[in-house]
Amino acid sequence: MKNRFFSTLLFMAVAATSALAQTQAKLVETVTKKGDELVIPYTKYVLPNGLILLIHEDHSDPIVHVDVTYHVGSNRESIGRSGFAHFFEHMMFQGSDHVADEQHIKIISGAGGTMNGTTNSDRTNYFETVPSNQLEKMLWLEADRMGFLLDAVTQQKFEVQRATVKNERGQNYDNRPYGLISEKTASALYPFGHPYSWSTIGTLADLDRVDVSDLKRFFLRWYGPNNAVLTVSGDVKPADVVKLVEKYFGPIPAGPETKSMEKQIVMLDKDRYISYEDNVRFPMLLMTYGSVHNFHADEPALDVLADILGGSESSIFYQNFIKSGIAINANVSNPCQELAGEFQIMVLPMPGHTLAEMEKMVREALVEFEKRGVTEEDLKKFKAKYEADAVNSLASVSGKGSMLASYQTYIGNANYGPKQLQAYMKVTKEDVMRVFNTYIKGKGAVVLSVCPKGQPEAKAAEDNFTLPTTPEDYKADLSQYNNLTYTKAKDSFDRNVAPAAGANPVVKVPAIYTKDLTNGVRIIGTKTDEIPNVTVQIIVKAGQIMEGMDKAGLAGITADMLNESTLKHTTEQLADELGKLGSEISISAGAENITITISSLTKNLDATLKLAEEKMFQPRFDTADFNRLQAQQLEVIANQATQATTIANNVYSALVYGANSPFSQPVIGTEASVSKLTIEDVKTYYAKYFAPDFAQVVIVGNITQADALKKMPFLNTWPKKGNITLPTLPAAPAIEKTKIYFVNKDKAPQSEVRIGYMALPYDATGDYYKLGITNFVLGGAFNSRINLNLREAKGWTYGARSGYRGSRYAGPFTASGGIKGAATDSSIVEFMKEITNFADKGITAEELAFTRSSMGQADALKYETPGQKAFFLSRMLEYGLKPTYVDEQNAILGKITKADIDALAKKYLPYNKMIIVVVGNKAKVYEPLQKLGYEIVELDANGKPVN
Repeated sequence: MKNRFFSTLLFMAVAATSALAQTQAKLVETVTKKGDELVIPYTKYVLPNGLILLIHEDHSDPIVHVDVTYHVGSNRESIGRSGFAHFFEHMMFQGSDHVADEQHIKIISGAGGTMNGTTNSDRTNYFETVPSNQLEKMLWLEADRMGFLLDAVTQQKFEVQRATVKNERGQNYDNRPYGLISEKTASALYPFGHPYSWSTIGTLADLDRVDVSDLKRFFLRWYGPNNAVLTVSGDVKPADVVKLVEKYFGPIPAGPETKSMEKQIVMLDKDRYISYEDNVRFPMLLMTYGSVHNFHADEPALDVLADILGGSESSIFYQNFIKSGIAINANVSNPCQELAGEFQIMVLPMPGHTLAEMEKMVREALVEFEKRGVTEEDLKKFKAKYEADAVNSLASVSGKGSMLASYQTYIGNANYGPKQLQAYMKVTKEDVMRVFNTYIKGKGAVVLSVCPKGQPEAKAAEDNFTLPTTPEDYKADLSQYNNLTYTKAKDSFDRNVAPAAGANPVVKVPAIYTKDLTNGVRIIGTKTDEIPNVTVQIIVKAGQIMEGMDKAGLAGITADMLNESTLKHTTEQLADELGKLGSEISISAGAENITITISSLTKNLDATLKLAEEKMFQPRFDTADFNRLQAQQLEVIANQATQATTIANNVYSALVYGANSPFSQPVIGTEASVSKLTIEDVKTYYAKYFAPDFAQVVIVGNITQADALKKMPFLNTWPKKGNITLPTLPAAPAIEKTKIYFVNKDKAPQSEVRIGYMALPYDATGDYYKLGITNFVLGGAFNSRINLNLREAKGWTYGARSGYRGSRYAGPFTASGGIKGAATDSSIVEFMKEITNFADKGITAEELAFTRSSMGQADALKYETPGQKAFFLSRMLEYGLKPTYVDEQNAILGKITKADIDALAKKYLPYNKMIIVVVGNKAKVYEPLQKLGYEIVELDANGKPVN
């Protein structure tokens, strides 16, 4: 008996040791940072099942970013089976064995986190950023869909997501202006069957062809732990992460062996001309040369070449095409992928100029570059900008985690960042000329002409290449999908039990400083040492609201003029000076403000601020610049008539604000208003409203208050006007009853829907804030009632939402979505059903608990990056808030009751008095809309009554 008992104990001990060995991670690399190196410290582990684990420890904010990158993109698909990788991105959010339907997103949202998934040609990744106390739950979720997904993939879920993917294709490809350029170009550039010869989203024919079994086999082949990189970055302890990963991921069996694909660079020996017609105003010329794969030794020099040709206002393409007024846009880029790359030149000509003319000018510009050559100034500008971008990419744990995952996935070295930076810093003039001669000069390109509908003669030249199609009897080699088995992990714990969250992390609102100047300027700032960068926002109370109804678009064109020449420097010289500093200064106009945004490495801040001061206070206001910008703005306005989304937004704003409100017109203006503007209007507007009287300055970066103010003396000497008052808006027109306002968009396969009314202005702790809580489960969260109904249950849309948008002035409540055309009438029924039910019956106890959990924990994510900090500080300054307003909001959230929310919903969701705007194909959707029983008013694209 003793021997038998001893043997049993020995067997159990050996079995336990064996099980532990099967899941234990092995430390294979530790990377540390020394001094100011642009290095992301991390530790790297490998589990016995092949999973690679990267951990970056960063306690600057109480958040954690979890990323699972699978080395599978559309390049792993087969001819006739396109779109699988992207399709599975959708399916991975539909539940798994231990996570119920629709719960994955709900759990993350309820934890106060954000999440998404993306697919490209080479990889698919899934990621979430959450408060750090939620780490274990995130690892449980990701492990469950890696190891326990397929039994939860049902035919019904498959069909709903197939419909959703079709809607996504319609919204982002088929129905978007120029949406098919990448698909057409790839089909022409790459040989038939090349992994990049089809689009990531796939074709409609392939989406219709496949069934759920095909999709499951694709998952079994590519989604094993041995084809994945798990990255955890943020407020974590590596030892704790390793134990949790061993627990949840360690038991998952490895999938079939995966191998890196061979590089397949493509270069053409002659030009291939192709064209297609699209519902666009501007024809487009896109010339694509075969280029190198990413991390190729020639990639840095090709990126420099693209920048010299079209990267700034002093570049050849900007000067020849945009500055001259010949084109509304022209750019050059060198996007590289894992197996091959594409060097692209794009031109959108202004009316009166043909694509044939554009092609001739492109070729002349390349000859001009060859004669001009590369200067040391070119290299200095590019390298400074690259360094600044590298610094700014380290501003968030998600950015750092994504970078580690990308390097590890593509080249097996997560610490490749410093080596890549060094490669770009070493590029020489000779390198750039060499790659120009190797990949561009004398080489063939795919020359794509996008012609406006009914204008096939607009093409640059006659087509000489026919896009290949898959023969009906073609049989792809699918042998690698044979004999795949679904083997689930065997655990020593119950995966049905979701891990509990740890204690809520302590969220620290940034420490701030404030100062009010005698001229009216109010300053707020915070010091942060995470990256050597400073961001400054100077917000002038001007914008659209100060224009006058007959001069709509004036604020925008004034801001554009401030981006042009000064009394001391031309636009090109300013661009060169900023380029050498790696700094950015941008000036833009919105509804209520003109905003100057300045971003600079700390070491270059003095020189950057001198240029900002010059742009603000010494504009040249050159007539030639004005004429060019005015012509371009008019063309952009005219182009909006081709975009259903813009039409819907403009018509809805005009209706909800009323004809007497400046907000009834687009910020960019109208054709009638912009065509009448003059350079004198710009000078007058600038002289009258570009003033410090109500200006706000936000400073975020590794600089003290004293140093920041010392470097910006111009803020003190900016002369106050003293006669500026902030205007009030006229009351919005009353809505007597809910009506449909219909705008025809011929042959549009999708409809744009907007539903709402004028609600109330922003406040931090009153009804406006409480309505944010109220709307969260109606249409504010991904798993809101509206989105779950229209997207997840019905598959009619890529996304539907609702929300309140107020500022100093009252703003509207709006529910919106881009809807499958055939479901337009049904979608309005469902929109109104959800709004009505919520107004009449209110929120459930479960929904209230979810809202409290999600919104209450989301604070941890609000103050991480310089941009987030700047937004938080500007809101405080704008509305006179104290930092404690966050605590007041949390107190309101914690105490708000179902009765409170039900009362708010009843009061602020007047479903019988709302505006419904529909932009769609009248021939298909109008008659079904008439059967809904609403009065219908037909409008044109400018919001004017038809007949």
